[in-house]
Amino acid sequence: MADRAAYDRIGVTYSSTRRPDPRIRDAIWSALGGAATVINVGAGAGSYEPPETVLAVEPSQVMIDQRPPGSAPAVVANAERLPVPDGFADAAMALLTVHHWSDVAAGIAELRRVARRIVILTWDQRVTERFWLSREYLPQLSSYDAGAVTIDTLLDLLGGGEVRPLPVPHDCSDGFLGAFWRRPRAYLDPTVRAGISTMAALEPTLGPGLERLRADLESGEWDGRHADLLRLDELDLGYRLLISVS
Repeated sequence: MADRAAYDRIGVTYSSTRRPDPRIRDAIWSALGGAATVINVGAGAGSYEPPETVLAVEPSQVMIDQRPPGSAPAVVANAERLPVPDGFADAAMALLTVHHWSDVAAGIAELRRVARRIVILTWDQRVTERFWLSREYLPQLSSYDAGAVTIDTLLDLLGGGEVRPLPVPHDCSDGFLGAFWRRPRAYLDPTVRAGISTMAALEPTLGPGLERLRADLESGEWDGRHADLLRLDELDLGYRLLISVS
């Protein structure tokens, strides 16, 4: 998984900027297929955990400390070595975390070891690289993610599975990278950026692109160029739910 110290820094703002969105929650819970027991791997602060969650696995204690009262028990550990026996849960969920793992093949093997049903939230780089934020202002975002594991690779490691698009609502309450596609001023807020792992990692390089964005917003250039987006309620930015059952 990602360097624990990195998430000890990035995770500080999660409770204020990464609030679960109910529409995304419903899609994730539906993908879990009514599992009676769930293990959440790379759990962060516990977003989208269903009531059936029996254990959360997270490498950062700062993230664990932000879990709401009454959450499932959490343990400091990595996806590549889950501290539970074979067949521990009916389902394993791993949401926007696979790209942080140091050994993706080992992590997927662990998910398959501990659960029959696996739900992964990730993204298709072929779609996300067309996002206006990276295409027009911050190309380093796409470069940073260029080495991320592809959906095809994940499906191969999973032994196959279903791919479901997860469109992003225009008023999404969970402030991940694509959440503000119709609210561009949010990307100018350092607190918002601090809760997005990619932007937090690249923060020292973002200044010129953010200044161009600020200027285009003030002049009305952005609104003119993206008037079509302002009429949409949701947008496919490449986020995908992978569902595998063995």
